[in-house]
Amino acid sequence: MLLVVVVFSIWNMLDTEPVNGFHKPWEQAVPLQPVPEGLQSLSAADCGNCHQEHYREWQKSTHALAWVDPQFQAEIAKDNSPYMCINCHAPLQNQQPFVVTGLLEGDIYRPIKHANPDYDSLLRQEGITCAACHVRDGQVVARQVSGRAPHASRADARHLSEQLCISCHNASAVVTPDLVCSFETGDEWRAGPYFGQKTCLDCHMPAVKRPAAAGSDTTMSRLHYFMGSGIPKHDTLTTERLDGLVYDLSGIKTEYGAADSIVLAITVANKVAGHRVPTGDPERFILTVVTIEDTAGRVVQADTFRIGEKWVWYPEAHKVADNNLNPGESRTYQISAHLSPGHFTVRIRGYKFRTTEEMVRYNKLGDDYPTHILFYERTRPLRVVAPA
Repeated sequence: MLLVVVVFSIWNMLDTEPVNGFHKPWEQAVPLQPVPEGLQSLSAADCGNCHQEHYREWQKSTHALAWVDPQFQAEIAKDNSPYMCINCHAPLQNQQPFVVTGLLEGDIYRPIKHANPDYDSLLRQEGITCAACHVRDGQVVARQVSGRAPHASRADARHLSEQLCISCHNASAVVTPDLVCSFETGDEWRAGPYFGQKTCLDCHMPAVKRPAAAGSDTTMSRLHYFMGSGIPKHDTLTTERLDGLVYDLSGIKTEYGAADSIVLAITVANKVAGHRVPTGDPERFILTVVTIEDTAGRVVQADTFRIGEKWVWYPEAHKVADNNLNPGESRTYQISAHLSPGHFTVRIRGYKFRTTEEMVRYNKLGDDYPTHILFYERTRPLRVVAPA
């Protein structure tokens, strides 16, 4: 009798609480993908047996570490982390222990989950693996197919377009008052000057002529580093990177009079990127450090300027400032110097930051977690002349 009551109660709950579907691409995983005929598995290592250069490039990319990255693992371990975060970091249903078929009353914290009999725990470790982009419906999808591939394949350039990139790199939602997903790179590109002219692939997957696989003919291919900030993930090589910012130091004169007002002007321009800089994770920022050193190398004056968003995360997440550079935008920073007569060196350093030291401590990522890289450094001589 007790069993009947319990079963009736569960049935009644499901019958009365509406089940909503999904509305955004990141709300569900890529459906289960069977292994294409001719392949042994969906593992990137198996792909790498033939596509050797592509595999080596992917290994150095942040895509390969999307699941195992300590920062991401710290985030999904939190009580307020919803199920859908994993859909960009391990996109295939094959990589997930549960299949989510819907949401009770549209609530992301009440997913309807079923055990996934096809879950591959090793494949999950590969994060955004080859199959996440290149396997659909039992076939390997490529931009062009030669007919000599030893596996089932089809050509589909539309699938492998910027729309696939944007399905994750434009995930923006207020999840809870203190949890915000804010990746707006796709929107920034659409609003920018390169929309309709260049896509994500042009910069982040540059075209290159090479064999698509070992022993095959040379054709047009694309690099698979997925170049971006260049900040390495934990225990990885530094990835290839793009430098979206261009510094102009012509506003720093080599000689000033002691009675003059000494002003150093540094112009920074976003001349390359089709999106804002920085973009993506709202914790990213660019810090430029300007130091004036005497002949002994001692710093006599230091200034900084920061480009990026600022957020308050607790108790309610909201953006408080945003001075990211739009595509094509330039900005000049002026630094007033107070110097005695003599010879000096002006040193300009540009740093890209993934996150702050405060967040590293909060998420317990360890002292060796890479938070930033130095991507720009130049010096200029400066002489202050005493009055005659």
